[in-house]
Order: sequence, then C-alpha cells, then structure tokens
Amino acid sequence: MSPALSLENVTVRYGERAVLGDISLAFEAGTLTGLVGPNGAGKTTLLRTCLGLLPAQAGTVRVFGRPLGGYSPDARARAIAYLPQSTEAHWPLVARRVVALGRLPHRPAFARILSADEAAIDKALARCDATALAGRRLNEISAGERARVLLARALATVAPILLVDEPAAHLDPAHQLRLMELLREEARRGTAVVVTLHDLPLAARYCDRLVLLKNGGIAAAGPPQDALSDAALAHVFGVGALRVPDATGKMQLVVTPM
Repeated sequence: MSPALSLENVTVRYGERAVLGDISLAFEAGTLTGLVGPNGAGKTTLLRTCLGLLPAQAGTVRVFGRPLGGYSPDARARAIAYLPQSTEAHWPLVARRVVALGRLPHRPAFARILSADEAAIDKALARCDATALAGRRLNEISAGERARVLLARALATVAPILLVDEPAAHLDPAHQLRLMELLREEARRGTAVVVTLHDLPLAARYCDRLVLLKNGGIAAAGPPQDALSDAALAHVFGVGALRVPDATGKMQLVVTPM
C-alpha cells in the first residue's frame, strides 16, 4: 500500500539557495509525525511543497501514490487539510463561518451548507474546545482562541492528510497538551498527521515518529527515542537532554544546555 503522502528526492530552491535538498520521506496513514529543527531548517517549506504552494525544482510529491500535480485544486483540498502558522485575523467573520470554510472543497461554489456540513462544523468546534467561540468574531478573540478555531476549520475538511504548522505557539500549557492529544486522536482515526514543532518535550511525548531537519536535509528520523538521541540533539540543536520517567513510566525529555 502506498503511503498517504511522500516526497521522492525533492529539492526546493529560493533563488540559488537550496532550502530543501534531495529530501525523501513517507508519511503513513494513522501516524502522527513531528517535523522538528532549528529556525530556517526547512520545516514550513516542506509542508508548503507538499501542498503544491511552492514548486519543487527536482523530485516528486505523491498523494496516495499519485503525483500531486495530477490532482485538481478541489481534489487536493479534499485530500490535504492545512493549518498555517499565522493566527492573525483581518476579517470580522464569526468563528462558525470561519470553520465552515473547511467544507468548501466538498460542495460547488455558492452552494448552500448541507446538514452533513453542519455536523462536521459542530464536531470540529467541539473537538477543539471552541463551541463557545462559535458566535464570536475572529478579530475580537485572543490569538490562542483563534488558533483553536483555525484548527477546527482544518478538521472540518475531514481530509485523510492533515498538515499543521507550529500549532502550539499561541496556546497556554493546558491547551498545548489538549492540542497534541487531539492530533494524536486524529492520527488514531486513520489520518496521516504531520506537525511542525519547536517544543521537543511535546514532540517526544506525543509523536509516533520524528524527522529532524537541519539546513534543508534530514539529520535523523525514526521513533522519538531514536531520533532524539544525544548525538542528534547535539548535532541539530546544540543541546543535551535528560530522560525522566513520568507517573506512567513513560520517558519524558528535559532539554538541557551542553
């Protein structure tokens, strides 16, 4: 069976500079994969290339075995949901209408919202702890509340692939944990979930698999305990780590200076 999403020898350049260099990766259905690395490592570029928002100068992106270029824009939007980094709001739409945008790939332009759409919207709001925000304008709520609404918009698409770029940046600790639990639940439903993160303890705790990027290349990949080895952390981030068991016996990562 083909992976949900794959990159085969993909290179992306900004001018003469290679931002991604000869990257080959596969993201499987039912797996939560974390992309981690320093600023400028190529994490966001990789996601945008998987969406077709940035052209690859070499290599191929495939969705369920088919080249990404073979998908129509609507089919691509139904296959891949995307939550970008920014939570800025420049329009006074109420949150429910924003979440409803996630249903656009499922109906013709200007068609009315059907009961199936309403159900998907309600479910996405509830899963993101955002039901109480449904009637509030997006430009009048906090950045953390907007982040939850925008994640609900992505979930409302009900796409088999979900790409999420730095979703925890504007959330308080409790909602960061709930977010990662939600992404893990989404993966357990069969979705291929790919999330970029700067928080290594969160990545180690929740992700099934990690890919460490450095200077546009893959420095390490595998289960968190392997990808976040002492050697990899020193090479990619210049940090060390302590590994401490929690109350369940699972090892938790504590980042330390070298």
